[in-house]
Amino acid sequence: MLCNKGRQTMDKADIGLIGLAVMGENLALNLESRGYRVAVYNRSADKVTRFVQGRANGKNFLGATKIEELVFSLKTPRKIIMMVKAGDVVDELIGSLVPHLEQGDILMDGGNSHYNDTERRWKALSEKGIRYIGTGISGGELGALTGPSIMPGGDPAAWPEVQPLLQSIAARAGKDEACCEWIGQGGAGHFVKMVHNGIEYGDMQLITEAYQIMHQGLGMNHAEMATVFGQWNDGELGSYLIEITRDIMGYLDEDGTPLVEKILDVSGQKGTGKWTGITALDLGVPLTLIGEAVFARCLSSVKDERVAASQVLDGPDKRITNPGENFISALRDAVYAAKIISYAQGYALMREAAADHGWDLNYGGIAAIWRGGCIIRSVFLDRIKEAYETTPGLTNLMLAPFFRETLARAQAGWREVVAQAARVGIPVPAISSALAYYDGYRCANLPANLLQAQRDYFGAHTYERVDKPRGEYFHTNWTGKGGTTASTTYQR
Repeated sequence: MLCNKGRQTMDKADIGLIGLAVMGENLALNLESRGYRVAVYNRSADKVTRFVQGRANGKNFLGATKIEELVFSLKTPRKIIMMVKAGDVVDELIGSLVPHLEQGDILMDGGNSHYNDTERRWKALSEKGIRYIGTGISGGELGALTGPSIMPGGDPAAWPEVQPLLQSIAARAGKDEACCEWIGQGGAGHFVKMVHNGIEYGDMQLITEAYQIMHQGLGMNHAEMATVFGQWNDGELGSYLIEITRDIMGYLDEDGTPLVEKILDVSGQKGTGKWTGITALDLGVPLTLIGEAVFARCLSSVKDERVAASQVLDGPDKRITNPGENFISALRDAVYAAKIISYAQGYALMREAAADHGWDLNYGGIAAIWRGGCIIRSVFLDRIKEAYETTPGLTNLMLAPFFRETLARAQAGWREVVAQAARVGIPVPAISSALAYYDGYRCANLPANLLQAQRDYFGAHTYERVDKPRGEYFHTNWTGKGGTTASTTYQR
């Protein structure tokens, strides 16, 4: 067994960490800085050596080159955080750990695992007496090092034993409150982290749409855009993502030109946004804005097709010729209103999933732990916390007084931005889909009556009637050639 000072030691470590990539390495340093002795392991042993002889040199670390060494080096009950890629890698790692573990030991998965996988692993390990926690962690490289937002869920019996440790390394918000609280059993922690990432997709897309409108539609230069994003960051839109966008707009390449314009417009993704959309479809929740944010990334990936299409497909010039002196304010209102919709949809998804899985989610508490450390942290989250503390049974965030009134004030500018973008051919899928959702949600009568008539006409799928009690279904022989046999109904 190696230690950072290069000598043999039998002193036990407080916690083990597996996976010394960007997040794992920085989280290990965070743990050590809070007074914990940390044993580290990586599948590639050279990473362990480089770490204990480099950034960890002189600090309270143990380096292990074998799984059994790591396990042996830990105090009991053992606590191990896995910081590895989601998927089969996690299962393989668990398989290599289990033979060396004892009943009562605690395994934590700090990666972006799918919540169904976490649910499965929690149940399987519970049968072996091993306590499992799916630990959603958000904050990126710097957050992992200085304090992330942490969303643990899994075995409730394990929480009291890891609570002091996890809360000590978490970000702080409010009155020195740790941005880490128990989410719920099974896959609840990773589910909430997934929704967090879906909202992150939405927030980023909204900001990029505002950037395109300012840059292409209004012809603003990067210094001007940096100023606008800076002003927004000082107000109600204040957030980590707005803040870094301000910085990006002001960052110049070696030749003195804005670096952002030299970056290829092809976006990557790692799956959490997609999972959020798929889960929403499975549960029948209209997650339209986040869905559009995911599809916008997909559209960006067909770069060659888009370049070719730009030469042959006709459309208006993207320049907004008469924006009006208050258009930037209208754009701010549009982004803010759409942001409310994104969170409203995300919370609606959590509410439906909680009912489906039997989770008792603390919605105000979730907003509270997102206030610091994580990528979507913003001043906005205090309002969400207040909304759910005031009305715990709130069905949709839009109905809370603050958000209802904000949407009412913002919608004139919101509609103006969508209309202007449509006139000049600037795509704003997130901002416009948010408006469509808002208008659809406040519409007492949607044209789904016609849709049901069509379904019944061609497939005998039946319909309910406004003059009959809910739950009674009817079928019409529309052509006179069909029979009375109707298809069974189904939901979602």
